[in-house]
Amino acid sequence: MVDENRSIHEFDFKLICEYFSGMERQGPGSPEVTIKALSFIDNLTNESKIADIGCGTGGQTVVMAEHTSGHITGIDLFADFIDILNANIKRLNLQNRVDGVVGSMDNLSFQNEELDLIWSEGAIYNIGFERGMKEWHKFLKKGGFIAVSEASWFTEKRPAEIDRFWKDAYPEMGIISDKVKQMEKAGYVPVATFVLPENCWTEHFYAPQALAQENFLKKYAGNKNAEDLVKNERHEAELYYKYKEFYGYVFYIGKKF
Repeated sequence: MVDENRSIHEFDFKLICEYFSGMERQGPGSPEVTIKALSFIDNLTNESKIADIGCGTGGQTVVMAEHTSGHITGIDLFADFIDILNANIKRLNLQNRVDGVVGSMDNLSFQNEELDLIWSEGAIYNIGFERGMKEWHKFLKKGGFIAVSEASWFTEKRPAEIDRFWKDAYPEMGIISDKVKQMEKAGYVPVATFVLPENCWTEHFYAPQALAQENFLKKYAGNKNAEDLVKNERHEAELYYKYKEFYGYVFYIGKKF
């Protein structure tokens, strides 16, 4: 029996990569939400430098390229994700404005005050929201923006089942006001926060997974790790539908002062 509180990070690195590589997004989000978050960023020109940290296969990176000026560097630890991003960028003839590079978000190679915008959709949790806000601050120019989406609680109290699941998966998950305080403490003026609509989970994250799961299970028939990975993802989806009024993804947008 699968451990239903098992974290996604406990599964085989390559299996996770393959499971998510065929999907436009590796976390909840949508093109509409990316565009909405971009509407709060007002300092971009053709000379601007943007980093999309933990970009995955670059679903949001492409949307950003189509709705901003400047140069975007997409960074992800999974080389296969970067290969997919770069292939899409070439297909869309955006290679003069977007680069995908393999790298770790806890060892970025940018210069101090090099960037005008730091972006990270559903990925900052890999090093933790508070740590990411602090460590990435130095890479932004004064007046530069940071925009990240982060799993957050909507209430101080919630049912034990969902509380236990997320405390195991992401212990740093907090309520919105606490995240805003962490952003302020790290040296940003909060510009906007907004909750991602449900279709970011249902239509853009869980529905594509459901389609991919059958093929994944056929390919890895009898592979317990692959089967457990799918069970884990299905369990997470079931919990979302059951407890979605208690948590979700929230966009946090701040300006460096």
